[in-house]
Amino acid sequence: MAKDPHKICQSQTFETIYREYAKDLRRFIFFKTQDIDKAEDILQETFIKLWDNCSKVNYDKVKSYLYTVASNTFLNSVKHDNVVRKHQQSLVKEATNESPEFIMLEKEFMDKLERTINGLPEKQKEVFLLNRIEKKKYKDIALELDISIKAVEKRMHAALVVMRSEIGNI
Repeated sequence: MAKDPHKICQSQTFETIYREYAKDLRRFIFFKTQDIDKAEDILQETFIKLWDNCSKVNYDKVKSYLYTVASNTFLNSVKHDNVVRKHQQSLVKEATNESPEFIMLEKEFMDKLERTINGLPEKQKEVFLLNRIEKKKYKDIALELDISIKAVEKRMHAALVVMRSEIGNI
């Protein structure tokens, strides 16, 4: 063994510490990560930090130091994974397979659709929106508006005639 067992910077002392704590520390990290590869990575990072700071760590507190570093490294990896996940989700939301021309045509179509719907007479517009947007059945619309199902059908037909003449088949 090394001349001074309290000098962590000596390779023999460091190896002794590794052999003594690595197995339990790996289990501790695996319990947190549930991923053996990630646990192994964190274990290695923990011992690298111990080696980098060997002159600052008290030999009597090395176990506490190792577990603290392992926990902090785990928490940092979780934070990093969350940032990566949020970034990927934002990229998915922003990404689109449509060409700029398609997006422009879609916007123009939606504007035209909105103008046409707003141009419908109020009763036709109400029936059209209840049926096509809120997905209500004619019977439910009739009950809600206190009119007959035939009146709903007539208003819907008139609205669709206007919509088809302005836009095409919907």
